[in-house]
Amino acid sequence: MATYKVLIVEDDDEAASTLSAHLARFAAERGVRFLVTRLSTAFELPSAEAADLIFMDIGLPGINGMEAAELLRQENATTPLIFVTNLAQYAVKGYQVDALDFMVKPVGYGDFAMRMGRALKTMEKNATHTMAIATTSGTHVVNVGDIVFVELEKHDLLYHVAGLDQPLRRRGSISGARGELPQDLFITVSQGCLAN
Repeated sequence: MATYKVLIVEDDDEAASTLSAHLARFAAERGVRFLVTRLSTAFELPSAEAADLIFMDIGLPGINGMEAAELLRQENATTPLIFVTNLAQYAVKGYQVDALDFMVKPVGYGDFAMRMGRALKTMEKNATHTMAIATTSGTHVVNVGDIVFVELEKHDLLYHVAGLDQPLRRRGSISGARGELPQDLFITVSQGCLAN
């Protein structure tokens, strides 16, 4: 059974409960499992564990969901994001942050299930193509195909990722990295380097 981490960023208890109930029903119908975490503000987002899917309210206190999504996309371009809001005027702007979908409150199960089916396809595709790299500055979700090479420097792994100015640094070994990366995409160049 596939397990996915879902993050609900929602300050309204009732709306968060509705989403959680819809996720539980959808999981039972589709034979998948969701580990759901709820945050009530976007300020908690940077410290949250990497998720496979994010539901984001736009009308959040402090930093709103649209601003949070813009910040999120600087670190993570691949995690599907679905806005859940009663602020329909933001629908077009949602596509600027590559939102997968948009749901207007109150969310009925039929509408939810249809959109969640599409999200599940994206999550299944991402599960085989993305990787979460935990660094001292936070967790970065990257497309495995964008990793150019991985090298060992003392006890740290440096992931050189296309489009990033600096490599992502984390503790580890080349054998550990080899075990995490798809065997058919990466070759061992030396004891301290893997190349895509």
